[in-house]
Amino acid sequence: MRAELVAVGTELLLGQIVDTHSAYLSRFLSELGIDVYYHTSVGDNRERLKDVIRTAQSRSDLVLFTGGLGPTEDDLTKEAVADVLGLELIVHPPSVQAMETLFTKRGLEVPPSNYKQALVFPGGTVFSNPNGTAPGVAVTHERTTYILLPGPPVELYPMVENEVRVFLERLRPSNEVLLSHVLRFFGIGESHLVERIAPMIRDQANPTIAPLSKEGEVTVRLTAKAPDHERAWTLIRPVKDTIVDEVGQHLYGVDDDTLEVVVIRALAEKGNTLAVAESCTGGLIARMLTSVPGAGSVFPGGVVTYSDEAKHEWLGVSKEQIETDGAISESVARSMAKGAMDRLDADWGISVTGVAGPDPAEGKPVGLVYLGIAEKGRQTSVHRLSLRGSREKIQIWAAKHALFILLERLKKGETTR
Repeated sequence: MRAELVAVGTELLLGQIVDTHSAYLSRFLSELGIDVYYHTSVGDNRERLKDVIRTAQSRSDLVLFTGGLGPTEDDLTKEAVADVLGLELIVHPPSVQAMETLFTKRGLEVPPSNYKQALVFPGGTVFSNPNGTAPGVAVTHERTTYILLPGPPVELYPMVENEVRVFLERLRPSNEVLLSHVLRFFGIGESHLVERIAPMIRDQANPTIAPLSKEGEVTVRLTAKAPDHERAWTLIRPVKDTIVDEVGQHLYGVDDDTLEVVVIRALAEKGNTLAVAESCTGGLIARMLTSVPGAGSVFPGGVVTYSDEAKHEWLGVSKEQIETDGAISESVARSMAKGAMDRLDADWGISVTGVAGPDPAEGKPVGLVYLGIAEKGRQTSVHRLSLRGSREKIQIWAAKHALFILLERLKKGETTR
């Protein structure tokens, strides 16, 4: 099934808002095994919208529209689709009743212009909207299915998950299931990973292999179609095993895992605790860890020691060391990691000190970062990174590198107990 997404709204073309709906719907449709071929944005202009509809009609089996279902004169999505398909919109009494009930609860009368939101396609499907006044609608005409959805996220997302999902699942062949499995990698770029598994990507059929790079990580989604989940997994397993054989040293998790989730899980399994001392990352590692429910059992806390004085006062880094080597140095990273571990009586300590930019510091280049990994009873190790990109990107990469290095140590069984 070939799908196309159409985002309606002049504000999109003016750059006043960003079209996040199409990204969400593309992921949603991919999970259902529906291939998205085109994304289009069009303003609130009836004739241009009709041109877009005609083009979509000629090349897609499924067309999803977002926006343009409001009560104003420039909300024209339903009217434009009806014009192109030669259909006459009809009143949907349950939608009228739902609208009137909503306004009554607010102590208001329904403005006359709102009633056009209750117009639907004859013989079509109506998706209820408990969070707004515009129902979603769908109609199939000459082998193409059109789904029209409201623009506000609070209305669109629940409607898609609760009603559109069921509607689309019924469009798929009844004897077929779709299973996706995501592999998560760190420490390897997308181009290098793709190069290592290029023959598999080139020859893919079922399952499909879809790599994606995001915030210093690479994911590979394996998606198989089969009569049941067991046979779908049978298709995925050998492909996964081959990928792991090739680049498994960079694999840290699967499906919904994140680095922080996997690190918290590994610490909990070993009964270990972790403290952090951050400079250039400004508390990012602590925020990542505390975003995981239950992190308190393994993460007693951390400190942001941005100034030289804070490093000395809170972590015991000597002033002489800072004066001699600089705050951005291997020796200071080592002392910070050990200081955090000792002060919070943790089994592990992580430290980060470096230059996030945009300007050099201490005569050292932007992107130079030192990571300290301390462990009770063992020598503290320090890792030197040369990162590139914006200040935010360098901070994210440094934080994730620190967690990934700790995870590798935990995997190897280098525990304190």
